[in-house]
Amino acid sequence: MPQQFDFPGKKPSVPQIRFNSNMIYAGLAILVAIWVLSGVYTVAPDEKAVILRFGKLEQVVEPGLHFHWPPPIETRLVRSVTKVYREEVGFRTRDSGPPPSYIKKSIESLMLTGDENIIDVEMVVQYKINDIVKTLFQVEGLGVFEEREGLVHAAAESALRQVIGRHPIDAALTEGKLRIQTEIEDQIQILFDKYECGLSVETVQLQNVGPPSQVDAAFKDVASAKEDKETLVNTALGYKNDIIPKARGEAEKMIKEAEAYKIERTRRATGDAARFRSVFTEYQKAPKVTEVRLYLETMEKILPDIQKYVVDNEGKGNLLNILNLDGKGK
Repeated sequence: MPQQFDFPGKKPSVPQIRFNSNMIYAGLAILVAIWVLSGVYTVAPDEKAVILRFGKLEQVVEPGLHFHWPPPIETRLVRSVTKVYREEVGFRTRDSGPPPSYIKKSIESLMLTGDENIIDVEMVVQYKINDIVKTLFQVEGLGVFEEREGLVHAAAESALRQVIGRHPIDAALTEGKLRIQTEIEDQIQILFDKYECGLSVETVQLQNVGPPSQVDAAFKDVASAKEDKETLVNTALGYKNDIIPKARGEAEKMIKEAEAYKIERTRRATGDAARFRSVFTEYQKAPKVTEVRLYLETMEKILPDIQKYVVDNEGKGNLLNILNLDGKGK
């Protein structure tokens, strides 16, 4: 064969490929098989899938291996139904860290309390999906699943402002915090049920609750003054609780002593009266003898340590009749 030489300016020859009908059908069959196989999918144990046929709800698929007609005939939306989602009010997490960083959202966190004070509140709401169909399609404008965060955020912020507006600032800062969290949780669930969005609230947690930064120093001074007041009140109550029982004890003691003295004096007076009556009875029987006996007994009492003699001056003669009362004389 004569040799062919490439000359400058001459285009190289391109080999021609001819397709027959069998090759075309085989290619189409392969494409159809790939298209059909793309409809095989798996739903994890914590997920559910929603199948849409030409945009209309067809069925809800449970976990496992399944098949649906590939797009554009059918499409699927797979979402976790056990995952706990998180919504933040008053701040946004920029980086989970460590260390974590946050972006402050003052337009959401500043609100009025029931006593018309301004308070800065940050809150986290955790929730789950309990009805995937309602979550995806029941609420108007929520056909795109990710848009539900707008509803959750609006409901959470609305409930937070409503509940905080019913309580004074001291309750939100101190002992009423847990009750406020419970009320907010109930209020958000009421809104979810009202909107029929298929969500359930798991927990509500108030993160940072305090006065605005502009008045933080003044608020701390007020809080310090209140603490000083509480300290003084507690000190006074402690003194009261100490002195009142003592005073009551002393009063009770005095009452008991007075009652004992009353009983003693009554009994003594009763005894003296009984003794007087007995003496008086004897005096009526023998007045002279009773007078002498009483006189001698009285002298014995008023002169206990003196030797005494009784002289009977009614006798006759020069001898004195002496009565030895103490038994020591001869």
